[in-house]
Amino acid sequence: MSRTKAARDISLKSLELFQVCAKEGSLQAAAREAGLTVSTVSHHLRSLEDHLGVELFNHARRPMVLTPKGQVFSRKIDEALRTIRRAKAEASAGSVADASFLRIGAIEDFESDIVPHLAVSLTRVMPTCDFMYHTGVSHDLIGMLRNRQLDLGICTAPGETISDLQERPLLRDPFIVVLPRLAQQSLSDIMEGTSKLPFLRFSSNLMIARQIDSQLRRLGVSSPHRFECSNNQTLMAMVAASAGWTITTPLLFSRAKRFHNDLRMHRFPGKAFARRLALMTTPDCSRSVIELVDNKVRELILRHAIEPLQESDPWLADSFRLLEP
Repeated sequence: MSRTKAARDISLKSLELFQVCAKEGSLQAAAREAGLTVSTVSHHLRSLEDHLGVELFNHARRPMVLTPKGQVFSRKIDEALRTIRRAKAEASAGSVADASFLRIGAIEDFESDIVPHLAVSLTRVMPTCDFMYHTGVSHDLIGMLRNRQLDLGICTAPGETISDLQERPLLRDPFIVVLPRLAQQSLSDIMEGTSKLPFLRFSSNLMIARQIDSQLRRLGVSSPHRFECSNNQTLMAMVAASAGWTITTPLLFSRAKRFHNDLRMHRFPGKAFARRLALMTTPDCSRSVIELVDNKVRELILRHAIEPLQESDPWLADSFRLLEP
């Protein structure tokens, strides 16, 4: 093949498919993401290797692994594709009316009121856009963003810089203790471990559970527990039934309105700690779309969570608040 013809055959699609294969080690994963056949993906990779005149992958290995030259090429292409995506985002930043497809992910904390209102608002402002909404846990949403399966996500901030994603701080959501309203035990009894009321905890695979467990270990707090669950509503129902106590956040507490008459919310004793929620976006997501979603989500959080809880529990005013973008 002549160098001139090979140069014509090289394409942005080939580079994007190479990036996915390098990350996933699988032609099948790249084919699923791109909506192509495995043979088409393989053809793109072979054309790329022909153009460069080097083997980028060890094709005899499963999963696929990069050759030393492929590793160098991958680092450079990651940087180049990030630049291209930023350029595309800036070029499309003019009007949200131009958007044709938007994929939004959110943690379940927002699914009862924030996301439904957001969906209605966006469909009015972007009447020609097709939307896809996905609910999941934070680490899954971040993975989908990195794999370009979502355009933006509302989730717990990862706590570390992720080079291929952009982060906008959204909400400081402090941890609180929730007890049954008629509980005989005091908060100090529970935190000192002298109460027999069991600790009802979030499932250990969740990011929120890891934050809580780390803080309890630092404080030397241990409590018997007999129930673990990934669903906040279920935890609130158990506490309301006097089956135990739990640690959650005001945002999650606000979603359990049907149980509020049987619950008591307390400031976390000792040193306060909080989770931070953020709007995470890919570099190629339009800035005008990001601004639109960010502003609307802030408005909805303020109306449906912050203002009602600060009215009933004024002590939350200094800790449960929106963050500057």
